[in-house]
Amino acid sequence: MSRIGKQPIVVPDKVEVKIEGLSVAVKGPKGSLSCTLHKAVKLVKEGNTLTIVPDLTMEKASALWGTSRSMVANMVEGVSTGFGRILEFNGVGYKAVVNGQVLTLNLGYSHPIDYQLPTGIAAKVTKNQIELTGTDKELLGFVASKIRSFRPPEPYKGKGVKYIEETIVRKAGKSGAKK
Repeated sequence: MSRIGKQPIVVPDKVEVKIEGLSVAVKGPKGSLSCTLHKAVKLVKEGNTLTIVPDLTMEKASALWGTSRSMVANMVEGVSTGFGRILEFNGVGYKAVVNGQVLTLNLGYSHPIDYQLPTGIAAKVTKNQIELTGTDKELLGFVASKIRSFRPPEPYKGKGVKYIEETIVRKAGKSGAKK
């Protein structure tokens, strides 16, 4: 039994859920999202709660039960409140600027990096932090990971782009020659 899959999803009043076969569409004040569930699970709507029911005759049903529940719950939360991720960059001369949907990063390379933000993701830069917001949790995590990959943090001086909650384990540099 899946502990996560058993939990019901409470749908807020301002969120509308449409179920058509295996397709699920969720619409709320922040936007709309949709996905297609696997045929091993079924989404059931009762009032303002959603539950995922596995087809136990299929082999993959127990594996997809909790995953499907998390996907639908993230869609409901995304269109009602949204998600956010904060990245921090440290280094001499490192800076970031947002122009529309283009994030321009100067991260110590000989050229600036222009990253086109996907639709549905917004960025805001304050001092040495990049704040990403969006409704799709999966896409937001992908964009944050992609931005971090342009200059991952290094363990000696701590320079690079890191998540705000991430801690960098620092290493001691070279010791002087011992005679």
